[in-house]
Amino acid sequence: MIVVRIGSDERDMTGPIDEQWINEQINRRHQAGEMVCIRVTIHDGDLNMVLTTPGCGGGGAGGRMPTASEREIFDLWATRGLNAPGFSGGNLVAFLKQLRKVTA
Repeated sequence: MIVVRIGSDERDMTGPIDEQWINEQINRRHQAGEMVCIRVTIHDGDLNMVLTTPGCGGGGAGGRMPTASEREIFDLWATRGLNAPGFSGGNLVAFLKQLRKVTA
C-alpha cells in the first residue's frame, strides 16, 4: 500500500496515480506561499517506510540501517529532488511511477 499525504489531504495510490490531484495540491500551496509537506507511506512486503519533504519539518532517522530495498527507495526520493525545497508535482509523480517498478 502506498499512501500520499499532501498537507492535510490524503490519497491511496494503490490504484492509478492521480497526477491531476498531486499537481493541484502542490501548485495551490506554492501559489499561497505555503511550505509544501508531502508524506509518502509505504507498506509493501518487507517495506514499512514514511518519506517526508523538508516542508514537513522535524525529520529524523529510524533506529536502524535501511535494507537494500529501503536504500534504493531513499536514493530514488533524493534523485527526484524530494528531499530538497523547490520540487514540483512532476517530481512526485515520477517518484511514484518508479516506486511501483521497484516494489513490483
